[in-house]
Amino acid sequence: MRVKNIVFWAYLSTFAGVFSHATSEFFAVLSGVRGPQLTVWRFFVGAICLLIVSLSSKSSRNLLQPLREHPFQVGSLVLLGMTLAQLFFHWALDYASPIQVATMVTVMPIFVVVWDAIINKAKISAPKLVSGIGAFIGVVLLLTDGYLAQLKIGGGVIYGVLLSLACATVGSAYLVLIRPHINRYGAIRITTLTFSLGAIALWIVVGLAWGIWVNPMTLFDRPPQAYLSILTLGAWNSCIGFILWLWGLSAVPDIGRANYLFFLKPVIAAVLAMILLGTKIAPFQVLAIIIVCGCVLAEIFYDQIVSVISGKETKV
Repeated sequence: MRVKNIVFWAYLSTFAGVFSHATSEFFAVLSGVRGPQLTVWRFFVGAICLLIVSLSSKSSRNLLQPLREHPFQVGSLVLLGMTLAQLFFHWALDYASPIQVATMVTVMPIFVVVWDAIINKAKISAPKLVSGIGAFIGVVLLLTDGYLAQLKIGGGVIYGVLLSLACATVGSAYLVLIRPHINRYGAIRITTLTFSLGAIALWIVVGLAWGIWVNPMTLFDRPPQAYLSILTLGAWNSCIGFILWLWGLSAVPDIGRANYLFFLKPVIAAVLAMILLGTKIAPFQVLAIIIVCGCVLAEIFYDQIVSVISGKETKV
């Protein structure tokens, strides 16, 4: 019974993290900041919030323990994992449209399954493969409103698409490789290290490569809507959201199956746009939402569905 409860909360935590991801685009637009510069702001604010959370608890206060015990593994994953993936993501928006970037990044759950098979020799089951492809097709239909011509690649857009693909590839590998360290040291410490060290690395990289040296002291020089959006990106979308997402993925029995919840991100974004912005959802998009949700639910509850059909009770 206790195992069932942990699994339930792990899936719920993962979904909450996905919900946080789905709201990030809204605040990114409201911030008025684009490209790699926004990544730096997000990591700066997120790191401060995470440090407060980590230092307030005795169990997560020893932040350097993971680096002392596994300096190369943890250090490289922190700097070349989610940090690099987030840089690729915001950089891609300088070349490709949000629809194109979102479509490419949404292949991440499929990449997680592939990386898990390569690294941990996890079996790729037929239901997982079919539901993953089905959900991705539904996402493409949802994001393009059925007009695949919107995904046409031309000019500099190819760079944005490739950067989005790099984001999905690096980010999915990070999720698989970081899982053992999260199980050992906790999601709070690992997430804090990721954003703290990542903020320093991004500040240097963006300064040298783009000539933009972000000054944290100028945050409140912006309009209220801008700095409140940046603060929300750091506190909610980066601090709380990432802790919930990474802990959930580390606690579920099957990381590939749990990460299929990521397919719901564009669905959540579409529903929020309808509720908050008054955006109308076309019948074709409703069909796409049904397809995505159906594939995700079919994969997550596959064992229970099979047990009901066969008349046998699945043991957890």
